[in-house]
Amino acid sequence: MLKVALITLLVGYVAVGIVLYVKQKDMLYFPTPDLKTDYEGLILKDGEVSVYVHVLNPGHKNAILYFGGNAESMAQSSDYIAQQFPNFTCYLMDYRGYGSSTGEPSQEAIYKDALALYDKVKLEHGRISIGGRSLGSGVATYVAAHRDVVKLALITPFDSIQAVAQDRYPIYPTALLLKDGYDSIGNVKKIKAKTFIVMAENDKVIPKKHTLKLIEAFTKEQLVTTIIKNRGHNDISDDERYYKIMQDFIGEG
Repeated sequence: MLKVALITLLVGYVAVGIVLYVKQKDMLYFPTPDLKTDYEGLILKDGEVSVYVHVLNPGHKNAILYFGGNAESMAQSSDYIAQQFPNFTCYLMDYRGYGSSTGEPSQEAIYKDALALYDKVKLEHGRISIGGRSLGSGVATYVAAHRDVVKLALITPFDSIQAVAQDRYPIYPTALLLKDGYDSIGNVKKIKAKTFIVMAENDKVIPKKHTLKLIEAFTKEQLVTTIIKNRGHNDISDDERYYKIMQDFIGEG
């Protein structure tokens, strides 16, 4: 009986592990629908793949690149971001498979597209600041580690997706199973930009300890942090304080 029980447990363990491995992208990425807006757009081409970028408030000297969460619609976020940062040209990238972009999302592809967007934007703007929320914070830290960024704002960020996944599935070796680890903490040493980390007091998606580990990796002189009270991971931007503190940090670029 003991042998049968052990075999059953082993089979179950392996089966769940296989499901987690095969379905990992479906658990990480939640592509948003293609919604039309009245804003301008630009398209980044990579072979047959087209990556769409929403362009808000064109014509300003300084720019903001914003990378959203894993289920955040850039089209739906456009109006509010345009209103809150009227003196910046803002670029909101639809990840591959999201919105008007084609292809399939992956860490490698999103990193590549984010750098391509920065390089294109840099030709037209003197100073570039970057914002990243949740999954987008992993993209933002990567770009800031590889390009010249003035200000870096990270909203509900993590040390790495791999570390968060390990907490969620402690009996599985996520370092071996996970393809897209988004190692934000590994990029910190290369980041020179003044950085702002915004936490939600009641965040149930990114455990607090994973944000604190990221915070500890920055120098005290480089980093400013704040916690928005009585808000969670998904409703933090509904708070009237959210955009005010972001505006104060970004300033004039």
